Amino acid sequence: MVKLTEVEDEHFSEKPTTTKHDALLVSDDEDDYSDTDSEISDDEDVELDGESLYERIAALKDIVPPSTRRTVSDSISSVTSLTKATFSFSGKALWVISTSAFLLGVPFALAYAEEEQYIQMEREQGMIKGANEVRF
Repeated sequence: MVKLTEVEDEHFSEKPTTTKHDALLVSDDEDDYSDTDSEISDDEDVELDGESLYERIAALKDIVPPSTRRTVSDSISSVTSLTKATFSFSGKALWVISTSAFLLGVPFALAYAEEEQYIQMEREQGMIKGANEVRF
């Protein structure tokens, strides 16, 4: 059978002392509080050679607060969706305009070319008729 015993942390076993003006947790020195006895790692311990640029950038996300990350993410997604919508609308509008131009423009161009041929033929016939009248 296993017997469990509760071990109190020495930090919690000490009662906080009051300092100036009866305020708790005010210290006169400028050192930050740390509940661990380990030292901050030196630069010699960090291996930067094994990290890629992507891993370094991905590690920076812990520096940015979640609310700021959410705001940036929402902004980027809204710009992305707006850009996609704009390109989609532009593509559809270009398709409608180009097919309309082909459906309406090509028959108009053919009819205009045919009309120009008729006008040219009438001019030639008029010139031939005028030349025949001058001879007689």
